This record gives sequence, C-alpha cells and structure tokens, in this order.
Amino acid sequence: MPAPTPFPAILMEDDTLVAFDKPAGLPMVPERSGRPVPSLMGLVRARFGDSVANVHRLDTGASGVVLCAKTKASLDFLSGQFQSKTVDKAYVALCVVLPADDPRVELRELRPEAGSLPPEFLIDAAIGEDEHQAGRMRLFRKRGGKPSTSQVRVLESFGRFAWVECRPLTGRTHQVRVHLAAAGVPVLNDALYGDPAAVLLLSDLKRRYKGRETERPLLSRLALHASGLGFQHPSGSGPVSVASPLPEEFEIALKYLRKFSGPGRA
Repeated sequence: MPAPTPFPAILMEDDTLVAFDKPAGLPMVPERSGRPVPSLMGLVRARFGDSVANVHRLDTGASGVVLCAKTKASLDFLSGQFQSKTVDKAYVALCVVLPADDPRVELRELRPEAGSLPPEFLIDAAIGEDEHQAGRMRLFRKRGGKPSTSQVRVLESFGRFAWVECRPLTGRTHQVRVHLAAAGVPVLNDALYGDPAAVLLLSDLKRRYKGRETERPLLSRLALHASGLGFQHPSGSGPVSVASPLPEEFEIALKYLRKFSGPGRA
C-alpha cells in the first residue's frame, strides 16, 4: 500500500486565505479519469472543507506558492487581481542555454549576435493552444493566440545553463515555459518544451569524477519554482507578499554549478 501523500507546508493563513507550498509532481486538481491520484486541492479540501478554492494554478511539475481563498468574497477579490494583472508573480528556473542559431530559438531578436543572453529582456509574444499536440501551447508570431508578456532577468550564468527569474505579467497556460523556450533558454527537464538531450550531471562539471556508472542527474524534476506572490489582502489591510523557500534539490544543483562552472554572476 503506498504511503499517504504528506500535506503541503502552509506559508500563510488567516480567516480569508491560505497559501501553500506545492511540491513538484503534485497535481493541482484530481485527474479527469477519476483515478484516485492525490492532488493539492483534494488534500486541502479534505482538511479545510469544500468551501476552500484555489485562486490560480501551478503546473504539476512545478513547485512553489499556491494561493487559496476560504470565502466567496475573498475568492472574488483575489481572482479580480489576477484578472486585472495586478498580482506580482515571481518564478525562478534553471534553464538550458541553446546556441543563438539553434532552429528551436524562435525569438532570435532577443539574443545578441554573439549568442549570449542579455542580463534582462522582455518577452511579448502571444500564446495559444498547439493544434497539432493536445495539452501543449505554442507561440504565435503573427495572428492567433492571446497576448502574453514576461519579464526575464538572468541571475547567474553557467555556460550551458542559466539561473533566471521570470515575472509573467499575464497568466497564460505554460506561459513561463513557452516564453523561455522560445527565447532559447528552455527550462531544464521540461518534457514539453525543453531540450531532451540536456541533463545536469556532476560528471560534466567536475573533472576526474568517479562513479559515472551509477550517477544520477543533480536535478531530475522540472526546474521551475514559483518563488513569490504579491497581492492586496482581501481585508483591505494593504499589500501582502508570500515567498516559498528554494527546494533543496535546487540548492544542491546551484552549489555544484557555482563551484565547478566558475563565477557566473550576472
């Protein structure tokens, strides 16, 4: 019998709302197939009751802050901020840096001729459903899709990899993943939009590494984490900021990248 799924950590709670630290791999809602697979909202409603509703969603593979409302009034108030694009959403991601001339780089105008990443850039490109693959989104350069904007800042550079912060100004499905992939910096271990050949191995960073036969990637999950959320509190008391600590597997990966890939602070 499988072990019960641990209840996610609570980052903030009061009478109107509760914010959770969703772990990677836990879906937001139960599967449509009806299979008894654990989900964040299934766990939340089992503890708090069916009146609690999620205000937004995270991809199953991503981790980080998820905000829920305890009352209908707070749900309407918080949802209104997401719809009006006044919520400050911050994500961090470990990305694979593709060569500027790679055919998968759709937004080549964001990459200088040398191929290196600018320290900051804005991605303003429409996103819509991929008509050729269910469950996948794609970029629309001319017609179609919905307007989508993301601000990206390179925090650290490590040659083949980059540690970035992304602030989506709109809230489209898979927006961060689609935009970063189109810019030539897909999120590491992204099965839909990433580079399937990219693996972060210690043996590729450290010289004379022993143990290749049994080596595992330093980071095997989707390397995307919702690190922070800023919004106005439903009570009218002012702005609120909720932060999620960086998962341990990210800390380990960054430690080795910093140690063996040289100084790469952007």
